[in-house]
Amino acid sequence: MASLKTTLVAATILVAVAGCAKKRPADLPPPPVDNSGPVDQGGATGPTTGAVVPGSDADFRRSVTSNTVRFGLDQYDIDPEARAILDSQSAWLQRYPNVRITIEGHCDERGTREYNLALGDRRANAAKNYLAARGVSPDRMTVISYGKERPEAMGSDDASWAQNRRAVTIVLS
Repeated sequence: MASLKTTLVAATILVAVAGCAKKRPADLPPPPVDNSGPVDQGGATGPTTGAVVPGSDADFRRSVTSNTVRFGLDQYDIDPEARAILDSQSAWLQRYPNVRITIEGHCDERGTREYNLALGDRRANAAKNYLAARGVSPDRMTVISYGKERPEAMGSDDASWAQNRRAVTIVLS
C-alpha cells in the first residue's frame, strides 16, 4: 500500500514538473539596420568599379533627400519637411517598381514600452500611407515598430529625444 502511494506521489510530481517546462521564446525582431556606415555596404557596389548598384539601399540613400522622417513629441503627423522627404522617396520607388521596403517606427525613451510600440507603429504607418497616396503599392511596403528599443542617439536630453522620434525607410535586398 505504501509502495502504491509512493508511486502515485512520484507520478503526480513528474506530471506537475513536465507541465512547467520552459516554453520557447517568441521570435525576436531582426537586428537594427546600420544606416551610419558608408554608402557602399551590403554588396550594393560593383565588384571592381565601386559603382552603386541601381535599385539598392545604397542607391536609395544616395538618391533621396533622406531615408529618415522626424516627428514631434507624441506626434505621428506628416509635416511639410516630412512630405518633402517622402516625395523624394516616392519618386525613387516609382523608378524601381520591384523594390520592396520596410518602414521602421521609433520613439524616444519616455513613456511605457507598450505606448512607444503603438506610437512607433503609427509613425511607420503614417509614412507608409503617405507613400501609398503618392502611388507606391502598399504590397511593396511593410512596417515594424521598435518603440524605444533601438535609439539612434544615446542620451536623456531634448536633442537625443528629437533624433530618436523617427520613421526610417529601408530598401530590402
